[in-house]
Amino acid sequence: MIPQMKERVTTYHVEIADPAGFRPARPGRIDYEVRRSHVPMPELNRFLYATVGADWHWYMRLGWSYAQWEAYLNRPEVGTWLAYVDGTPAGYFELEWQAPRSVEIVYFGLLRPFIGRGMGGALLNDAVRTAWAFGGEFLDAAEAGGRADVRVWLHTCSLDHPGALANYQARGFQLFDVVETLEDVPDGPMDPWPGAYPTG
Repeated sequence: MIPQMKERVTTYHVEIADPAGFRPARPGRIDYEVRRSHVPMPELNRFLYATVGADWHWYMRLGWSYAQWEAYLNRPEVGTWLAYVDGTPAGYFELEWQAPRSVEIVYFGLLRPFIGRGMGGALLNDAVRTAWAFGGEFLDAAEAGGRADVRVWLHTCSLDHPGALANYQARGFQLFDVVETLEDVPDGPMDPWPGAYPTG
């Protein structure tokens, strides 16, 4: 059981409704490749969720059973893309198609060794462009009218990286809702496994 405390959390919902409003980041300082994980694998997604989210209080899925992960991932509406640096996973994003014309960037982030290396903005470019392409797969070509019909959105919160909201807004995401809640959150940093991030 993870020790928890009550904390007031502010959640920011942002969107890009038109590709004309997208402002791509400059190319990153580190070379990487993005590949989709075509085989739904709970072990992989839980590893990414727990490791990327350890510093940012991603805790809601930590108690999911294998069956819950499997049911979530074995849907055509959900896809996972990994960024690799020299063959090593460096970050990921998870997308979900939501009818009638939206794609949510459900999770987005870097593993700790790759934070601060100029990769975040470039990977967000890839996530947004991939979201448009992914959404287009669900629209009938005769009616789609191009990727402008696909809205891309995400949410971040006050527990996330301090620069997360500014990064999204710099790319052209517009704030459309702010929600404040009182939540039970982990009391202190969460290691993806015991002693993974020793202090001192």
